[in-house]
Amino acid sequence: MTTVIQEFDAVSIKNASVQFIDNSGTQQSGTKFGCVGTIEGETEGIEIVKRCEGVEVKRKFKPNKMNLTVNAHIPVQVARDFFGLKTDGLKKGVWAYGELSQGKQFVLTADVIDEFEDVVKLIAFPNCSNNTGFKISIENGADEVAMLELEFTALKDSLGNLYYEAFVDELEDPTIADQWHTQFTPELVKAVPTP
Repeated sequence: MTTVIQEFDAVSIKNASVQFIDNSGTQQSGTKFGCVGTIEGETEGIEIVKRCEGVEVKRKFKPNKMNLTVNAHIPVQVARDFFGLKTDGLKKGVWAYGELSQGKQFVLTADVIDEFEDVVKLIAFPNCSNNTGFKISIENGADEVAMLELEFTALKDSLGNLYYEAFVDELEDPTIADQWHTQFTPELVKAVPTP
C-alpha cells in the first residue's frame, strides 16, 4: 500500500548537508552543513502576459532562480568553502579572503520535520552558489552566539528544477533517502522509463 501524506506542519529543520562541487566539476560527498536556525527562499522569474484588445486574458509565471537566506552555525571548513577563503601563497594555517576568492558551487539538502505527525520531508536545492560577500559579526558580552547569515542563489539543474522535496514515508525506492544528504543529483530522483 502506498502512503500519501495529507497534512504537514513544518516544525523544525535538521540534518542539513552540503555537497560542494570542486574546481574539476566533481561533486563531493555530503558533509554536515551545521545547525540551521532558519531558511527562507523566494523565487524570481519572468511573467508572460497575453492581452486581447487591451485586456489581460492570460498570465504565466516562469521561475528562473530562488534567492535563499540561511541563518546557521556552520563548521569552519564549510564557511571557508562557501566564501572561497584561500591559503595560496600564505604561511601554514593562514587563510585569506579577497578579490580572487570564489565560493564553490554546492548542493544543499535538509530534513524538515513535522513533530506533530512524526513525518520527515527531505528538501534539496541542487545547484547553488554564493551571491554575497563574506560577512562577520562579533559582539562582546552577547548572551547568545550569533548565527552566520548566508545568502545564496539556487539555479536550475540539468532537469530544469530549482528545488526538490520528498516525504520519506512516500518513497518506494529506499536509495533516494539513503543518498539524499550524501550524493544528491537529479539522476537520483529521475524516473527510469520502463520498456
